[in-house]
Amino acid sequence: MKFKALLFMCLGILVTTSAHTQDMTDDEIKSRIQPVGQVHVAGAVEETASSGPRSGADIYNKSCVACHSVGVLGAPKLQNAGDWSPRLEKGFDQVWKNAINGIGGMPPKGTCGDCSDDELKAAIEHMIEGI
Repeated sequence: MKFKALLFMCLGILVTTSAHTQDMTDDEIKSRIQPVGQVHVAGAVEETASSGPRSGADIYNKSCVACHSVGVLGAPKLQNAGDWSPRLEKGFDQVWKNAINGIGGMPPKGTCGDCSDDELKAAIEHMIEGI
């Protein structure tokens, strides 16, 4: 008797589950099984819609402020002549190349992987403005 009850209960669960699966549309199924994240392959060119060049202040506020506002790992602080002067003695172009290629604890392009070289230049100009 217990075996029959267990068998009917399992059969009922199976029927309910299969009926639920059949009620789902193809779009619902695709949305349930889509990947959680995306893969980025180093060196692959990603096509993104460009809204035009961003200002140095925009780049700084989006990507640079975390380190350059407080000097994380020796990062020169915003508009601080004492921090920037030794770097600028080597020339602005060297500072710009370091921002593009990375230096010390700063990775290439800092945390702005989608910045153009000109946008990085504008961010540096913003950070040294008034020095």
